[in-house]
Amino acid sequence: HYLLTWTDSFREQLTEDSAFLKADRRLDTELVDKVILQLNRIYPQVLTDKEATRFRNLDVPTSVRLGELLTHLRGKGEEACKEFYRALHLHVEEVYYSLPTRLRLRDSLDPLKHPQAYQQRYVLNDRGPVFFLGCFGFALGMALLYYYSESKVTGGSRALGMAALGLKKKAQEVLIWYNKGSLMM
Repeated sequence: HYLLTWTDSFREQLTEDSAFLKADRRLDTELVDKVILQLNRIYPQVLTDKEATRFRNLDVPTSVRLGELLTHLRGKGEEACKEFYRALHLHVEEVYYSLPTRLRLRDSLDPLKHPQAYQQRYVLNDRGPVFFLGCFGFALGMALLYYYSESKVTGGSRALGMAALGLKKKAQEVLIWYNKGSLMM
């Protein structure tokens, strides 16, 4: 399926949106005339007076006039298509935002629909949280050992022995071994 990007030309977008625009019932005679007048008055190089009069002919159904206008603008080139989108956005905003190319562009930029494209990850190391917890536990253990080795009080050694109760077997052995060694001193 074709994915619209910011680099796509307005001419390509207009080619894609033409069928939708011709079928959309919100683009009635009055709104199409507003767009035509905007192009004619503000950008006469896009739509001359003679061309504007032809596209505003009420004897021709609005969908036919709109189809002819879109074909004419694509033939005029990129700038004419760009100004059509600008006029459409100005006068018929709800239609502009419901165009197939606008919806695709909005969806492709929506971070909720494509989170992997917008996630930023700050990695200090690639070892993960278990490694961090292991290092933290080791540092905490070393701090406890240092703190309690400074106090030659048996109460401190007893507290160190009690701290070993919640640890894994290997860590318990180390703390109990250290506790026994501090009692002998």
